Amino acid sequence: MRISGLFGKTLREDPTEAETASHRFMLRAGMIYQVASGVYAYMPLAYRSLRKIEKIIREEMDTAGCQEVKMPALQPLELWEETGRAIAFGDSLFSFQDRRQRKLVLAPTHEEVITKLVRANLESYRDLPLIIYQIQTKFRDEPRPRGGLIRVREFDMKDAYSFDLGEIESDISYRRMAEAYRNIYRRCGLPVLEVEADSGAIGGKDSQEFILPTNVGEDTVLFCQTGHYSANVEKASCILTVPPNEEELPIEEVATPDVKTIHEVAGYLNVEESKVLKSVFYSADGRLALVTIRGDLEVNEVKLKNILNSSEVRLATDEEILNTGSVAGYVSPVGLKGILNIADKSIQIGSNFIVGANKSGYHLANVNYPRDFVVDVIKDVVLVRDGYGCPLCNAPLDSTRGIEVGHIFKLGTSFSEKLGATYVDQEGNEQPVMMGCYGIGIGRLLAAAIEQNHDERGIIFPVPIAPYQIYLIVLNSEDLTVRDAANELYKHLLKKGFEVLYDDRYEAAGVKFADADLMGIPVRVVISSRTIRGNSVEVKVRSEGEATLVLLEDTIQFLRGLLREDT
Repeated sequence: MRISGLFGKTLREDPTEAETASHRFMLRAGMIYQVASGVYAYMPLAYRSLRKIEKIIREEMDTAGCQEVKMPALQPLELWEETGRAIAFGDSLFSFQDRRQRKLVLAPTHEEVITKLVRANLESYRDLPLIIYQIQTKFRDEPRPRGGLIRVREFDMKDAYSFDLGEIESDISYRRMAEAYRNIYRRCGLPVLEVEADSGAIGGKDSQEFILPTNVGEDTVLFCQTGHYSANVEKASCILTVPPNEEELPIEEVATPDVKTIHEVAGYLNVEESKVLKSVFYSADGRLALVTIRGDLEVNEVKLKNILNSSEVRLATDEEILNTGSVAGYVSPVGLKGILNIADKSIQIGSNFIVGANKSGYHLANVNYPRDFVVDVIKDVVLVRDGYGCPLCNAPLDSTRGIEVGHIFKLGTSFSEKLGATYVDQEGNEQPVMMGCYGIGIGRLLAAAIEQNHDERGIIFPVPIAPYQIYLIVLNSEDLTVRDAANELYKHLLKKGFEVLYDDRYEAAGVKFADADLMGIPVRVVISSRTIRGNSVEVKVRSEGEATLVLLEDTIQFLRGLLREDT
């Protein structure tokens, strides 16, 4: 492709709306165009990269025994109401009515439709296993689209769905898809972390994310340096420090005037924050729940949502707290009745805690569980941080930020039971099919790759997903000898199978070099009056500092070696 004819223009200045490196460089390189908030058009350079990613994905899906289909983006709302996910997705679900007043949604994902599709074509155990996939546009009304293609309202996704006889067979499909994902990221030239994850609105009992480490990522990953454990912060668990054993002392009331926060209480009573129990009221889909946790820890609201099976949780207001018979800043589970009581496991490792007295200006000392209060549920609700103990080996956990570029789920029978997707087993009994689902955001993967591979000048594309392999520059364009030589080299490179972006413009050398760096094409080849005199070209790898003079007769072999090494 000659740049003189390329659709899209590069920008010299950073766009004011750009929030991240990928957003900034893709706009400047003329790769994307913003049509509306969270809605982008893909220009030729970006679309070439997206097609390469899709090709890799299709090859790995097909190798894994998957079959490709295409499902509609329009879906009846009643399908989502049937599974309860219209509520789970909430305002992020694009919904509208057609001219006949039928309620429709623009699909954010396709579990409902694929389950119906398989149900219509499934009879007996002989029809299983199946893995069906598609690459198709999805729609989510994100409240805060950000980062260019990282979080958008319209995006292309590869979504796959497995259907199996039972859990053993479903685990086999799950592992097969995990391996396919590893191959996809490896072939794209992108190192990823595999982490335990929360299933969110998709549902299911287990899920795993593939995270591309980068400082601008929305996800925080906790991991053990030993390699034993890694998990998204929403899912992560840990081993907590165990305080020394103490004999349980009699409970007593202590005055704590105008002392409300954990830090203030601990300082006022001269104890560690771990000796104070924090009790917090939450409103979960309209009902109140009290959560009690050790004072040196924070509540993980995602874990809490899952325990409560709620679509939304928020902190209760002072008025809501007063209606329970307690007072904000002095709340405790001691003596409170008629309230759903949830506690973290940390209340079981320690004794003689300080808690609120449910009245202003007072706390209770030497409170012990279960002697002095009861709870309805004890589960892990800790928000895990750096330095907490690995749940497998107790080594200190580290954290990193990253972008989720893939997510796989064990759905179990939640969708098949609700939508009637069953098969007849060998004994003639009807059984719900066991399901899994597997997603990769195509545009997000491209943006994440740029976030991980760039410098101050622009993008540094991994070879497998670069829009072109070679950026050919002709300098001294007014010299017909040089221009003829560049045109011949361009034709020769194309004939030998290279993907070449040829900068044939009558522009200054600095402009061409800047655009080459900005677009991030892996290898730059320069031909000029100086190189012609030596019957050579100048070759530079985008990720390296120095250029190399290569004889024209050796150019093809040299370039093949460079590109082969990078892939």
